[in-house]
Amino acid sequence: MAVLIKDIQRNNNEIIRIEVSEFKGKELINLRIWYVAGRDMDGTDIYKPTQKGVALNLSEFSELKDGIDKLEAYIKDKTSGTVPEQPAPVNKADYSEGIPDQEEEETEDKE
Repeated sequence: MAVLIKDIQRNNNEIIRIEVSEFKGKELINLRIWYVAGRDMDGTDIYKPTQKGVALNLSEFSELKDGIDKLEAYIKDKTSGTVPEQPAPVNKADYSEGIPDQEEEETEDKE
């Protein structure tokens, strides 16, 4: 059984749902995009999950929180006009095909 933590409205048809669920006997933190699949008789939106998202073991929460804390510091620095500190990446990334999901958002904005 999933435990809903928070829904974040992404746009008119999507939410980002944060929940704790169980898979193969392990509790996972799920951050997943859900879309409006229809409406019930009362006109309430019915959401279904997409494959876009990430599932983390509960033991990885402290790493996720550390990343969110660093993101918060980055946003504060950027807002105050300070050049945000950026550590060297531990793992190299290949963005030759673009940043994931960026192309979709650009396409949506043009419509």
